[in-house]
Amino acid sequence: MKLFASLDAKDRKLLMYCLVSVVLLAFLSGFLARNENRDDNPVPGSYLTGKHGARAAYELLNRSGYAIQRWEQPLSDLAAQTNAQSVLILAEPIEIGTDDYKAVETFLKKGGRVLVTGMLGGQLIPDGAVQPSSQFQSGACKLTPEGMDALADSGEVWMEPSGSWHLGNPRYRVEYNCADAPAVVEFAEGAGHVVWWASSTPLENGSISRGANLSFFLNSLGPREGHNFYWDESLHGEAPSQWSYTRGPAMNLLLCGLAGIGLLVVFSFSRRRGPVRDLPLPVRATPVEFLEALGSLYAKAGASQTAVELAYDRFRRLGGGLCGLNGLCMSASELAHALRRRFPQAPEDLDADLNACAEACGDEKLSPRRALALVQTLSRHGDYFQSAARAMRSS
Repeated sequence: MKLFASLDAKDRKLLMYCLVSVVLLAFLSGFLARNENRDDNPVPGSYLTGKHGARAAYELLNRSGYAIQRWEQPLSDLAAQTNAQSVLILAEPIEIGTDDYKAVETFLKKGGRVLVTGMLGGQLIPDGAVQPSSQFQSGACKLTPEGMDALADSGEVWMEPSGSWHLGNPRYRVEYNCADAPAVVEFAEGAGHVVWWASSTPLENGSISRGANLSFFLNSLGPREGHNFYWDESLHGEAPSQWSYTRGPAMNLLLCGLAGIGLLVVFSFSRRRGPVRDLPLPVRATPVEFLEALGSLYAKAGASQTAVELAYDRFRRLGGGLCGLNGLCMSASELAHALRRRFPQAPEDLDADLNACAEACGDEKLSPRRALALVQTLSRHGDYFQSAARAMRSS
């Protein structure tokens, strides 16, 4: 049994070529797709091994006896099952919804501890005071300890701040700053506790071993014994279903290819079974094309004189009709005299222009430029007299 036996042989061959092309393009797109573990990916995800990833920090906690797990479900589900022994790590969230604000608020009301980083992360905290940094920072900043808490005694900490914190509440305690701008803030929120970093630099793969960044990270998490730690991945764009693994350029290209194949099947089947119509008649040349063709014929024949004769003859018929002298063969002077008698306000150069046209009709060596000027002059006079005649009739 042949595949797609109902199709014509040529259509079947075209369809098979398209199928093979789509499969090859899908594999090529998947091979060349952006690798999330490259150093240009700024997301500090616990799965990523690039420079800004946080796989090293997660594995270190896991192997050091911390009861840690990745959280990829909605934060509201986590808030419903946590207690005062829960610690939530929100490293540079990039997708925030209304339910996430409520989940973090519930988490803190139950006495949980939250380590949150970045500008967008600071907005998740109830009444958060995160603000853009007023300091220009082109690289990593060596933080200056400020507080008297254990967190400020972590040691030498390096960070690339992406924001700052507005100190408008006495409960905010600055533990570290960068160029006099708060970079690490600690405070109690409800029954819970919040530690905010200006960025996630200290826990990233490329920076966690620098200075005392590791000790600072562990001190921010609090004690290990008796606590459950959750590293949130739901706000890093990870979908909470297994279908999330099918997303990406390869799947998009495959879907577009399948849609294209469907259209080809429809058109290849219906193009022989639709209504039969006669072929449309060839389109005639437009007036502009006709004039261009006529002008080229005059130019090739050198018939500048003929063009002036036609325009002058047309103007004489027009003038005779306006003056009530149809059918009379008048010279240029007689025509000018008749027009001035009918239209006293006729242009002063009318006699000279008509005499020039009459002379040009007998000039076999008339230049195209001169002929064009005379034809335009006759057209101008004709428009004037027609407008004057309409004005006289309306009055």
